Amino acid sequence: MRWSVWLQTEGDREIGLEEVVELADAVAGNEGIATGMGTHAYGAQIVVEAESSDAAVERAMAIFAAAAERAGLPRWPIVNVETVADEEGMDWFADIPEGRGLSEGMEG
Repeated sequence: MRWSVWLQTEGDREIGLEEVVELADAVAGNEGIATGMGTHAYGAQIVVEAESSDAAVERAMAIFAAAAERAGLPRWPIVNVETVADEEGMDWFADIPEGRGLSEGMEG
C-alpha cells in the first residue's frame, strides 16, 4: 500500500530558501515536497510503500533523515508525523456530490 507521510521538525534558527530547495531535491525521488522557508522548522511529505502506517513512518523517517543530512539541515527533533493511505485520500473525493465543485457545499 502507498502512504503519504508528513514529517516536521522544529529548531532554533530560521530555515532559508536554499535549504528548503535542497531538501526538496533530496526527497523528490520519493514524490516528496518540502517546506519550512522563513520558519524555525522544516518538513517534507514523502510517499512510501508499506504494509501499515507504522511501517510507513519508519521508512519515511529514514528517507527524511538522509534527505535532511544531504541538504545540510540541522538534526532537529521530529515534532509532527502524519500518515494518509492513498485509498483514504481517494475516498474523500467519493463523498463530493456529482456536478459540484470543491468549494461548493463546503460553505456552511
